[in-house]
Amino acid sequence: MNIKRFLSFEWDAIAGIVAAVVAIVLHLLHVVDEHVILPIVLALLGLLFINFMRHARNNELTAEQVEQTAQLVRRIQAGLKPSDVILVGPRHLRSVNEEFVRHMSGDTVWFNLCLSMYRPQPLFDALLRPAIDNPMVSSIQFVLDESQKTLWDEAIQPKIAACPGRAKVREPRWCQLSKTTSFILADNQRSGGAEALLSFWGEPFMAQTTERDVPRFIFHVQKNSELLPHLVELERSCVHAQGVSR
Repeated sequence: MNIKRFLSFEWDAIAGIVAAVVAIVLHLLHVVDEHVILPIVLALLGLLFINFMRHARNNELTAEQVEQTAQLVRRIQAGLKPSDVILVGPRHLRSVNEEFVRHMSGDTVWFNLCLSMYRPQPLFDALLRPAIDNPMVSSIQFVLDESQKTLWDEAIQPKIAACPGRAKVREPRWCQLSKTTSFILADNQRSGGAEALLSFWGEPFMAQTTERDVPRFIFHVQKNSELLPHLVELERSCVHAQGVSR
């Protein structure tokens, strides 16, 4: 037993209990009478009252400190602004994409995506088909670079044609797009506003393989982010300024 623990004992309470036991034993042995016991009892009551008052004050101080800490935490929380953009790494790419597609609604825009990642049937079923089958999605509008026309006709369009919700997939808008920005833009049922999954072509955001370019990092753009209007304007400018073939 260390000294700190030894000193932490309630020695005043222990001394009071010992004195009470001794007084009772002496009274039972007829060594002392009730005239001696009564002052001892009164002294013990006074000691217990003082001990109670001390602990009550300590409890008040503790309650004040807890309330001050709670107020400080509330002020910190009030000053924190939710992140407008969340970086998603390789371990969470698929789960974030699946959740995003599951909760999307309304008219959606799929801008400058690499169609080769939808070529394998398992990836198509995990990443694109849930959006086609989502009853809350009104339309799916791809805006793609003209170099992907062959891949669309040979690999992607047949898979879409086999889906019950194929009618909501509009004919892609073909543009001459530089391989830089890529995003999916849609309303989100859960947040109640527009959100986007944003990525960029090339390293380190996209891993380039011999078969296809695979996203490695994406940005989940939250609702009310100042970035969203710029993505909308980027899609509109590409569609209207580069001789779109519908």
